[in-house]
Amino acid sequence: MPESGRTSTHDPSIAAPTASGVPAARRAGLLVTLVLGGLTALPPLSMDMYLPALPEVTRSLTAPAATVQLTLTACLAGMALGQLVVGPMSDKWGRRRPLLAGMVVYVLATAVCAFAPSAGLLVGFRLLQGLAGAAGIVIARAVVRDLYDGVEMARFFSTLMLISGVAPVVAPLIGGQILRITDWRGVFHVLAVIGVLLTVVVWRFLHETLPPERRQEGGVGQALRTMRGLLADRVFTGYMLAGGLAFAVLFAYISASPFVVQEIYGASPQTFSLLFGLNSVGLVAVGQINGKLLVGRVSLDKALGFGLSVILLAATALLLMTSGVFGEVGLVPVAAGLFVLMSAMGLALPNTNAQALMRTPHAAGSASALLGTSSFLIGAVASPLVGVAGERTAVPMAVVQLACAAAALTCFLLLCRPWRDAEPAA
Repeated sequence: MPESGRTSTHDPSIAAPTASGVPAARRAGLLVTLVLGGLTALPPLSMDMYLPALPEVTRSLTAPAATVQLTLTACLAGMALGQLVVGPMSDKWGRRRPLLAGMVVYVLATAVCAFAPSAGLLVGFRLLQGLAGAAGIVIARAVVRDLYDGVEMARFFSTLMLISGVAPVVAPLIGGQILRITDWRGVFHVLAVIGVLLTVVVWRFLHETLPPERRQEGGVGQALRTMRGLLADRVFTGYMLAGGLAFAVLFAYISASPFVVQEIYGASPQTFSLLFGLNSVGLVAVGQINGKLLVGRVSLDKALGFGLSVILLAATALLLMTSGVFGEVGLVPVAAGLFVLMSAMGLALPNTNAQALMRTPHAAGSASALLGTSSFLIGAVASPLVGVAGERTAVPMAVVQLACAAAALTCFLLLCRPWRDAEPAA
């Protein structure tokens, strides 16, 4: 696999020099980076801005906590299934058209969520919101694969983590402040406005990156055959499962932390938002260390293996603390364990994506769909499990995190076999 860096963007305006003598590729590259960062930031915005409002939603709609957590699960499941459809579509019809269609539907579904009169209806439209929002996730990764290869692709994923990482930092803070002046429905009003703005930016600045001669022919049958071929690649499947299970650890935290921090430890929505933002800063910082210092100096497999190991150790510590092995512990030790766990995601998530996509230049959209679908489906399964014992214990969260972290490291070691040179993809 070549590691030459950036490949052609296939857009004439990007290749042309400007009057000032500065290559347009550099300026267009910055715009593409910002647009792709916005697209990858939309899912954490949709999830995290809503988190401080979860306890209020349970009271407003007179629904149990487990039902309200299904609004997160529905959105996550929608994002998983939507990627499975949009990814192959983008390989056949290009990146722009499926992306713009998905963004329009996302805006409409988000607006309806703001007026949902019942938990059931909210769950339904959160599912539709996730289905439509999946276009931004899967196509952003496919565009990165169109433009980059090798080490440069790994670096670009870390750069995207910096941009999209701002979203989980500021989203709970914004959500907490919105709750000061309005109720949880105002969160969806703000998300709808963000969706409109991002749709306009995509329409104006994101050019097509997949030229007609590189598009795949055929319908659903061809897409299924392509995905079957990708899944037959043991190493690709190993990275896919390791990344999906690591994402499940992350989503177990996202789903459970509002109740753990606010209901068990008595913190305010604003304190929860600050702690959530601090954890996101850790994730972004480690992601930048990965992209700026480690990539090109340390093998991606070594960085990935270290990240998964730290996640496993942090999950073990959290289980010991929450189960009372160390006696009654306060919020600070638990928050410290969550900070370490979240920070290590900065090594695990970008490197699993980069390693998997480097094996699939012939079907970036389908590969991106499988990566995203597996992550979101595993996360959707993990989400309701963290609440099986009610709102007054954090043990289920820690158990789910430990089990998923152990499974992620096992898949990485057994399927990817990082101590060997990975054989080329078929």
